[in-house]
Amino acid sequence: MMDLDTLKFDDRGLIPAIVQDADTGKVLTLAYMNRESLKISLEKKLTCFWSRSRQELWLKGETSGNYQHIVELRADCDKDALLVRVRKDGPACHLGTDSCFDGNPIYESEED
Repeated sequence: MMDLDTLKFDDRGLIPAIVQDADTGKVLTLAYMNRESLKISLEKKLTCFWSRSRQELWLKGETSGNYQHIVELRADCDKDALLVRVRKDGPACHLGTDSCFDGNPIYESEED
């Protein structure tokens, strides 16, 4: 088990968290955690983030019912980003899509 004190939070006290579907490997979203939201996530085994726009904690699914159940949480090699593998109860995106990255691509290679 990793010591959370070794994580590198930015100057605002945040660390990026890439959320991935544990079954499909699909990237669901990129959100940010602070120390408190990370502790809540570990205690509840549900994703909890820090909303940069609202400046408040955000337990994913609390209002929508679309909870994300944590299967695995790990830090990258530099300990400045997190990968959160989840099983989700519904859409990951507030727009109702499976992933926040389901929109139109900015770039897509024409090669197969």
